Amino acid sequence: MNKHVKHSHRELELLDSLRRFGGSARNAELARSMDVSEETVRRTVKALSKSGQVARVYGGAYLVGTSEEPSFFSRIAEHPKEKRAIASGVADLVADGMTVFLDVGSTTAFVAEELRSRRSLLVVTNSIVVAQTLIGHNGNRVFLLGGEMQSDERGSFGFTAEQQAQRFVFDLAVLSADALSASQGFLYLNSAEANLAGVVADRTGRVVIALDRTKFGATAPYCGPPPEKFNVLVTDRAPESGVAAALAAWGIEIVSVKRDGVVC
Repeated sequence: MNKHVKHSHRELELLDSLRRFGGSARNAELARSMDVSEETVRRTVKALSKSGQVARVYGGAYLVGTSEEPSFFSRIAEHPKEKRAIASGVADLVADGMTVFLDVGSTTAFVAEELRSRRSLLVVTNSIVVAQTLIGHNGNRVFLLGGEMQSDERGSFGFTAEQQAQRFVFDLAVLSADALSASQGFLYLNSAEANLAGVVADRTGRVVIALDRTKFGATAPYCGPPPEKFNVLVTDRAPESGVAAALAAWGIEIVSVKRDGVVC
């Protein structure tokens, strides 16, 4: 990396914005922070990537040399077309004026983008990305839960987040998971995420889980809410018979979408 490269004012501004975001950010966040278009951000990131100071990932960028690639950006770069299609399917379930919870999942970040056209939502989230995506749009109100921040998830967890979530009653919650087991239900790699999901599921009229097909049959160490708490699974491909039978027994509706968002 050439430390003596002279940067333009715009490049210096973007580097400063990345530092203020903790070393990584999505293009939409950087655009709002810098008051420029996302296309301007993409061009600036591309120029900075040539000097080796910034690395590009799908939908965002991070500073090189400060840490390893943040896991959030690593995850959001996986299967983006499928996740966007799933997000569109989830957004179809959200009506104007609802009280909605959105978690820190990478697919949920795409859901937040799809919900920017909704009006007068009351959105509760533990995700920095979701909060920054939806705040200030169409009369939406956004509540960001407190608690201990986890940089790799870009969100807050723990006792404080769970306590604050208990003060709301949600019309609909959009949750994610790391695995779906026909015998154990929805599983998580992070115990704090599993705990918060349980609290939210107890306060929600309808629980939607957004899950791409790579999670079917996978494994993780922590159980989420009882599978009977979930109402709808939105995915990019219908699960095989074993998982499908388990979902049916739990009373979970399956909504399978294609990449263009068409229901299968």
